[in-house]
Amino acid sequence: MELLGEKSEQSGVSITLESTGLADEKVEYSHVHHLLYRRFTPDISFCVLSDDIKLHSLQLLPIYQTGSPTSSGKNLSQERELLSLFCFFSLPHMGYLYMVVKSVELMSVYQYPETSQQAVLTPQFLHVITSNNLQCFTVRCSAAVAREEDPYMDTTLKACPPVSMDVCALRIQLFIGLKAICHFKNHIILLTQADPEVIPERRDSSRRLLSRKDTSVKIRMPSVAEAGWNLYIVNTISPVQLYKEMVEYSDIYKTVKTQSCIHLLSEAHLLLRAALMDAQQLEPGERAELMEAFKESCGHLGDCYSRLDTQHSHLALPYYKMSDLSLTEVLARVDWAVDHESQKYERGLIFYINHSLYENLDEELSEELAARVAQLFHAAEPKQLPHVLCSPSMKHTDPSLALSYLRSLDTCGLSSILVTLTKAAMALKLGDLDMHRKEMQSHSEMKLVCGFILEPRLLIQQKKGQLVPTEFAVHLKEAQPGLLVASVLGLQKNSKIGIEEADSFFKMLCGHGEDKIPQLLLDFWEAQLVACLPDVVLQELFFKLTLQYIWRLSQRQPPDTPPLRSAEDLINTCSHYGLIYPWVHILISSDFLLDKNYMEDLSKLQSLMCGPSFDIASIVPFLDSLSEDTVAGLSVHVLCRTLLKEYEQCIDTLLERCPEAVIPYANHQLKEESRIASVVENAVASTLSENQVWWREVSALPVSTERNTVGCCCGAGAEGFPERSPRGRHCSVFLALSSLLQQKEVTDLKVSFEQCHSSIETNCKHSSQGILCSVCVTEAFETFLYHAVVTSLIYIHIHSVVQNENCQDVRILQRSAMFLKVDAECCSKEQRPLRALEDMTVFSIPGTLQGNSKCVRCHS
Repeated sequence: MELLGEKSEQSGVSITLESTGLADEKVEYSHVHHLLYRRFTPDISFCVLSDDIKLHSLQLLPIYQTGSPTSSGKNLSQERELLSLFCFFSLPHMGYLYMVVKSVELMSVYQYPETSQQAVLTPQFLHVITSNNLQCFTVRCSAAVAREEDPYMDTTLKACPPVSMDVCALRIQLFIGLKAICHFKNHIILLTQADPEVIPERRDSSRRLLSRKDTSVKIRMPSVAEAGWNLYIVNTISPVQLYKEMVEYSDIYKTVKTQSCIHLLSEAHLLLRAALMDAQQLEPGERAELMEAFKESCGHLGDCYSRLDTQHSHLALPYYKMSDLSLTEVLARVDWAVDHESQKYERGLIFYINHSLYENLDEELSEELAARVAQLFHAAEPKQLPHVLCSPSMKHTDPSLALSYLRSLDTCGLSSILVTLTKAAMALKLGDLDMHRKEMQSHSEMKLVCGFILEPRLLIQQKKGQLVPTEFAVHLKEAQPGLLVASVLGLQKNSKIGIEEADSFFKMLCGHGEDKIPQLLLDFWEAQLVACLPDVVLQELFFKLTLQYIWRLSQRQPPDTPPLRSAEDLINTCSHYGLIYPWVHILISSDFLLDKNYMEDLSKLQSLMCGPSFDIASIVPFLDSLSEDTVAGLSVHVLCRTLLKEYEQCIDTLLERCPEAVIPYANHQLKEESRIASVVENAVASTLSENQVWWREVSALPVSTERNTVGCCCGAGAEGFPERSPRGRHCSVFLALSSLLQQKEVTDLKVSFEQCHSSIETNCKHSSQGILCSVCVTEAFETFLYHAVVTSLIYIHIHSVVQNENCQDVRILQRSAMFLKVDAECCSKEQRPLRALEDMTVFSIPGTLQGNSKCVRCHS
């Protein structure tokens, strides 16, 4: 019966700890932990005496892993971490080895040819003594430790013989009278006792009488034959020498290709691995010799698995990797048959070569070896031939030979698009552009993208850890840049290339440094937004695009290649590019000197800023490089402030720079009626701009700047008529509105201005002297402009009603008319010089709307 781990506590065996010289404080922390319980049933076929069924040689063998230097920083003393623990015990005819660290597991069972007396376990061997022999067996401690120590064991990177592999006896050496054995480093200490010879017993005759004359009696003691004890110190053979003997012996099995060859070489491999585990006892020269032998053993195992048809033939790959042999060196060890048709290639070799070519090794095969590899896969694995030919290691493959192999694959049921692209690549190597063009035109662009996804190395190869564009990619950059961008986008979408790797690829392809962004990379970023890839961080992509747009606008830098997508295409196909606001178009239309490329970058930047996902705060610090002196820079700055909800500042800027965009701006950005009215009212209440047309005409009138004692009807006293600055931007507002009026309406408003001019001269006391007071000029003229603005709004709403039949616009129209009437009455009560208003018939609302409080269309 066998109980392992926690179940062993159910054995019923009670254990009591007793102190045997330990300090009291150490005894306090001691406890019993059950690991293993096993009960044996005597085998009567072997056991005759009771001594033949007793247990012996219980031993715990710890294996330590050398840690980092101690905290004191001294490299001489190394911390040792327990890596694994083994438990061994033996019966006279059988021995048992368990691993008891993380879990209790039976590793090996040893059967002795003779009755054993004692055994000792080392990391390399198990030594057992019988009455006349010293026997040596292999152990699996190093195999178990390797899997505990290295997480990459049993992968395509590393391998180790299995723990479950059968153990074997290495040698048996004759000793007479073996009694005890122990182990110290590389020495085995033996104690022997020779059996004594049979000596006849001699006794004195009892009849012999003693002499009376003797003063003392002398009795002769009988001679006793004693056994001879011998102490032997046996130096164990060095691991490297034993390894060489085992390899030499394994050559017997090479020709017959049996599992015995793998088993023997695996034992030799484990022997070296066990010797390398205890690095503290090795001299530097010894360790280097062991490492060289270890790599050689990995190469031998790789040869076995690559040539023998076994279920573990895939192990050829990790063993060849551990041997540090290059692909060329491994191929040189292959026995290439002269007759290629009769050559049979085993799975292990094919798996190793195929996997090695996929790993983008920085190793280029010679033309001869490349031809052999191509022939191998054409014969054994035709489906992998297109992939093999795309490997950087196959660079020196004869393209004519490759094309001949590829043409024969067309009927093999392979992916036709992949074969087509590989033939196109080989035709490009030959310089046959007609053949290349014919192959590329045989499939649609979407299928070609799928082909590049199946084999990315047609476009991108890796050399010395860096992505390098292929000759095929360089050709596509000039001939089909759209296909190239779509293909790299497909690679990224299918996790065949990372974001940063794709950026580096385009920079290297276009010959730009890390600081310069080629247009093709900008096209790729735009394509990422259109495709909405899940692993792309949107705000980071927005930031890169806007930064590049701003840089090119500020530097007037044209693209190095024609852009693949226009701003209109992006707006129509990508949800992240929004419709550009109408007032932005009005603002930009005032500059007719912008070239096409400049306008495209500007439109893309504006569209991205108008999109629903854009974070405006991220680019505010970078807008300083874009000057507001240009219309393009002004539009971007105003758009940025608008997105930050700084509407008042934007309107002030537009009134100064582009007044015709104010009303479209207010209508689009300020949706509520109260906000629109507030903006217009604030604009009317601000000061007149001296550089506007209307104010220049008023300022042309003669104005008194001298102090006098004459008063004016406006209330100015005898203290004179000091100059004061204008109070409104009515002119700018009217200019903004006039762009939306019909020609007749503008003419009528100009006639009203002439009437206002006459009214000023009539109502000012000093008009007879040819001098007008600045107060009267300002008050009268700003009143006119204010009502001109309101009238313009009324006209605009009338047009809206006619076109859209919007009752809401009619109600706004009525409110505007009422506002005009009330304001005129207030000005009359203040006795301001507003007689000109009576003659301004153009301010009257069309008759259909005068005096009505209901909508003229729906009567609501």
